[in-house]
Amino acid sequence: MKARFNRNEGVPNLTRRELLIMEILLDRRTRELYGLELVRESGSRLKRGTVYVTLGRLEDKGFIESREDNQPNVSGLPRRLYKVTGYGQRVFALLQQVQELKRLAPVRLDGVS
Repeated sequence: MKARFNRNEGVPNLTRRELLIMEILLDRRTRELYGLELVRESGSRLKRGTVYVTLGRLEDKGFIESREDNQPNVSGLPRRLYKVTGYGQRVFALLQQVQELKRLAPVRLDGVS
């Protein structure tokens, strides 16, 4: 079951890895990427051992989607291609707006700016 944003629940949370994957996929909007391509594009900030777990989590949340590639790799095993969904694009844009607001108007813990 795909998670969807509920106005009453606030802004969805993403981990740093999830944000990085979303950013890379959105930068390459014209094409889908394989998991290992994401590792390479990240400049070693993503690791092979965690990228697929993180991709699965993003897919479960409805932020990305994947499909099986028609062309199996050299080993003959099928590979998956990943891209950001429309919902994922909206969530990412919202999170960027929240970050910008935090940067422009930091709030102190006592509620006074």
